Amino acid sequence: MLAATSVLQQRATDIRSQHVNWQSYLQSQMISQEDYKFIVAFDTTDNSQREHLLKSDKLQCAKTFLNLLGHVSKDQTLQYILVLVDDMIQEDRTRVELFHEYATKNKESVWGPFLNLLNRQDGFITNMTSRIIAKIACWAQTPMERSDLHFYLTWLKDQLKMQYDELKAIYDIRGDFSKGEPLELYTEVSFSIDDQRGETELSNNEYIQSVARCLQMMLRIDDYRFAFVSVDGISTLLSVLSGRVNFQVQYQLIFCLWVLTFNPLLAEKMNKFNVIPILADILSDSVKEKVTRIILAVFRNLIEKPEDGQVSKEHCIAMVQCKVLKQLAILEQRKFDDEDVSADVLFLTEKLQSSVQDLSSFDEYATEVKSGRLEWSPVHKSKFWRENAQRLNEKNFELLRILIHLLETSKDPLVLSVASFDIGEYVRHYPRGKHVIEQLGGKQLVMQLLAHEDPNVRYEALLAVQKLMVHNWEYLGRQLEKDHSDAKPGNMSISGKA
Repeated sequence: MLAATSVLQQRATDIRSQHVNWQSYLQSQMISQEDYKFIVAFDTTDNSQREHLLKSDKLQCAKTFLNLLGHVSKDQTLQYILVLVDDMIQEDRTRVELFHEYATKNKESVWGPFLNLLNRQDGFITNMTSRIIAKIACWAQTPMERSDLHFYLTWLKDQLKMQYDELKAIYDIRGDFSKGEPLELYTEVSFSIDDQRGETELSNNEYIQSVARCLQMMLRIDDYRFAFVSVDGISTLLSVLSGRVNFQVQYQLIFCLWVLTFNPLLAEKMNKFNVIPILADILSDSVKEKVTRIILAVFRNLIEKPEDGQVSKEHCIAMVQCKVLKQLAILEQRKFDDEDVSADVLFLTEKLQSSVQDLSSFDEYATEVKSGRLEWSPVHKSKFWRENAQRLNEKNFELLRILIHLLETSKDPLVLSVASFDIGEYVRHYPRGKHVIEQLGGKQLVMQLLAHEDPNVRYEALLAVQKLMVHNWEYLGRQLEKDHSDAKPGNMSISGKA
């Protein structure tokens, strides 16, 4: 835990050495005599005295801390109180129950005072509070209530995205991000920002690992996993991982994906978020064994955990499509300290090689489309379309809808070119293809690409539009055959295929 939250721990160590004048809070009537008496007795370096106090007056402990957190406004004092609370529950996990017992007895919410602190401006206060919330939510017998859970998980998700975006913006100013250099936490690099805004951003971004650590804890609990998915948490994890974050953050966020995949339902749905292509890219660049190990563990779960064998097969094909076999071959030549890595490499190699042997051309095509990474692979040939065009109608035109979505959203000229070609071939080889594409909104999108800046995109879009303009290829073929027969009655008719 120290490695994952080093900035928070370092600040906490500094804060422990401070002293709070509790007498002044009593004199100004900001705290009661009862709370004053307890906190003065508790705020000592004598562990045995604290232990005795907690056993003899445990509900007063929870009452005092919740009162202090709710009534003290000075940042420095709040920081000190939060460190006391965190140290107390870290020493003995069962102490989180003190807060639940007190809240139940008084019919109050255990979460209210903590969740309110998440709105403070001070980074240490919000992140130490978040750390305490995660511990209470994970270590207590009573799970976090749904509305509070959603609020907290949304806060974590937003913090992760916001801190990454701001950190990226700072590095854009320096020019490092555009050069493809990984984003490092400011504690690991040394540079100065002249303007005050830059300094503020840095101070707010030092806790990104702490946010990730809280997610690592929360997502170990199965009930919390679905709540995280419902607030669009997976997309946020992958959005940050798609950027160039340092290996520690990579490891922590991929760890979050790993624990999610232990739920069979989530393991089945995971690649709808393009988990496999993103992790495959990270695997190809990874130089840290811990990052390699956790990616392989995710891949293994994506094959082992789904209860639907077809989904496991699709995941295997997606990994093959993303060149994972090539990376496994490289990893086989390396020696790892962790035997699990070698075992996972062997397992994945066998599964992926087996899936390649059973792979039909349509399976390969479907996987490529679902990955969103279209290229001029062998499946984009006329033979494939003659045999498989009608299969694009399956599952309510699932693959066609993805192709059309790519035409609308992709910025990659290669993807746009191949998608345009595929739509044209579908129309050419399926009699009602033109009508289907029009109904799904594909015709307008293809026509818009006629003005694309890339000449290859314009070329493929033009060919697709030409195919869309022919109402019915079979009808055209028959008409050509009829006209030819009428003109030369003694001759053999030509093929009706255009």
